[in-house]
Amino acid sequence: MKQLSSLDTQFLHVESATTTGHVGGVLILDPSTAPGGRLTLEDLRALYEARLHLAPPLHERLVEVPLGLGNPYWVHDPDFDLEYHLREVALPPPGSPEQLGEQISRIHARPLDRSRPLWEAYLIHSLENELVALYAKVHHAAIDGFSGAEILATILDVTVEPRTVDPPDAEWQTGKLPDPYTLAVRGFASSIVQSGRALTSLPRSLPHLADLPGAKNLPGVRRISDLADSAVSLVTRGSVSSPADKTRRDLDVPRTPFNGGITAHRRFAYGSVPLDDVKQVKNAFGLTVNDVVMAMATGALRRWLLDHDALPPIPLVSAVPVSIRADGDKGGLGNHISVMLAELPTHLADPEERLRAVVEAMSVAKAEFEAVPATILSDVSAAVPTALAGLASRALFRLVSVPGPPFNLFVSNIPGPQLPLYVAGARVRGIHPVSAVTDLTGGLNITLFSYDGRLDFGLIACREMVPDLWRLIDYLAEELDELVKLAPEPS
Repeated sequence: MKQLSSLDTQFLHVESATTTGHVGGVLILDPSTAPGGRLTLEDLRALYEARLHLAPPLHERLVEVPLGLGNPYWVHDPDFDLEYHLREVALPPPGSPEQLGEQISRIHARPLDRSRPLWEAYLIHSLENELVALYAKVHHAAIDGFSGAEILATILDVTVEPRTVDPPDAEWQTGKLPDPYTLAVRGFASSIVQSGRALTSLPRSLPHLADLPGAKNLPGVRRISDLADSAVSLVTRGSVSSPADKTRRDLDVPRTPFNGGITAHRRFAYGSVPLDDVKQVKNAFGLTVNDVVMAMATGALRRWLLDHDALPPIPLVSAVPVSIRADGDKGGLGNHISVMLAELPTHLADPEERLRAVVEAMSVAKAEFEAVPATILSDVSAAVPTALAGLASRALFRLVSVPGPPFNLFVSNIPGPQLPLYVAGARVRGIHPVSAVTDLTGGLNITLFSYDGRLDFGLIACREMVPDLWRLIDYLAEELDELVKLAPEPS
């Protein structure tokens, strides 16, 4: 058994009638390279079955601690049924990207069954150009973007011929679900340990409490943060600091059509751009790939907001997930992430001026992020009593978002392998993330994955807020074209 962290548990509490807590991905596959030139559900089942033991989230399910005395546990599911998790559907002709996006939108909007391991995968046939797709979703309580990529790697190969995988330990599937008494005792003991850790970590994090996204919307948080900062200064420096000694950005977050209460409906769109074009811009201006990505997103959002007569006179604010996973912490369950906030200068019309402003905004965001404890999200989550965590999370979500959004959207960039990959012999032509949206985080999410010389975008949105999501895919590509025009050709 392995217990969920307090932060992992928050991803369970976020779920509601309009919000799901899972994330996923779409692999576009070319079956012509597979044996017989086709990819079947039986091929996928054999692949998964041989490698289930390599990825715990694929065969472990949640068990709740009685009376909420502790966070839930992951345990091996003694009744695991692979056929339940692997399914197949087919698109009607012509199998266009828009049709695939619509199919994935419907599947992604459905919650996962918590009585089983929290994942599903769908083999989708009849895409145009004789391609197929593999869509999979896993609950965010089990993975973050980086551990999700590791799980994806368990079914991927670097050659057409699948690699040989050592069989699992003979006893890896044995056992039964723990009894309620054992869960209650272990859960209560873990809660005591968690409380002790919270007392240790909170003094480090409390001075930065007001730096959390949306914290300024909660009454008294700024005061608590300043008092904690003064107390820490007294202990460490022998003098009391004033709030003026601490530089803290007070970001104004504008309202947009994609901020507010979401519905249960989703819209998904995807596309790709050449990584070489991104690198040309990066090298010409001495930037990072992520700087160029943020500039593309800024320009695309500006165009979309102009289309809807909704362009704010001030920058948008994006949340950017940052992995804090240690180098030695590979293959583990759960979330090791934090978030930094960066302004997106959508109010600037000139592409070159906008690019410079993006670079400056990212520099400021990184500097502020580095001044805050990387584990602050985990520290604050651990301070909430386990039995009250669900109620507290939902109450905080409502309080934080009522005065206005804490930020406008997530923009996330996940680095991936730059070589061809295969699933049961079928070559992977693209890997497009499918993330999540909530009332708190905004009704639009832009996530991308770099793979084999391309940047593969996956955009998810509340359908009612952003019905024309495919237009943003076009705008992202057009914004890169504009940036390439500004960059001199490599010599």
